[in-house]
Amino acid sequence: MRILLVEDDPGLAASAVDGLAAQGFTVDHVATGQAALDSVASSDPSPDVILLDLGLPDIDGQEVCRRIRAASEVPVIVVSARGDEADRVIALELGADDYLTKPYGMRELAARIRAVMRRSTSTATTAAPASPTATAGGGAQELGRLSIDRRAQRVHIDGEEVQLTAKEFDVLAYLAEDPGAVRRRTEILEHVWDGHWYGATKTVDAHVAAIRKKLGDPAWVEAVRGVGFRLGSP
Repeated sequence: MRILLVEDDPGLAASAVDGLAAQGFTVDHVATGQAALDSVASSDPSPDVILLDLGLPDIDGQEVCRRIRAASEVPVIVVSARGDEADRVIALELGADDYLTKPYGMRELAARIRAVMRRSTSTATTAAPASPTATAGGGAQELGRLSIDRRAQRVHIDGEEVQLTAKEFDVLAYLAEDPGAVRRRTEILEHVWDGHWYGATKTVDAHVAAIRKKLGDPAWVEAVRGVGFRLGSP
């Protein structure tokens, strides 16, 4: 598995490279945001996972995350000293797949990398269980104006494609498995994040907010106060 480490601190970078190599990973290291973007654009093959620091010398890591996600679906794990919930939420809204606060243990980092890769591989190769509203033959699930194609991982509203991140798609597809049923935040975390998210459940709210915005109507995902969310029908 090939890792792209984006870290400007030479000491931390060297430690991470050595630790990840001991865990069986191949690691490429760059020290700036622009170098990370160039690497993603030009690498063949592309990295399997990107470990992204936020405090970079040239471009803020959040902007780097946004640009990577606009061009690629490669999983991104933010590894940062910024531990505030706001920083976590913003990074996740921008498309990060996980967030780990420094200092961290190498075994935990390796476990998170493997968990992100399992989810990425599962999403790319496995369709979600068919629901009663799915069309025959494994086609897209039609929910009024909303169409969810799990095999192609595409979403359309009134025939127009909606660009969701991999995590946003997974949250929406999970809610669509049982339209109208309330899913608790902990259920969504366990299903979409594979039980490997150790932060606040507010990450679910951040992804739901992004989904609502992209679908163009907050009524598509209804909040049930104190419980969780359900798929609506505007």
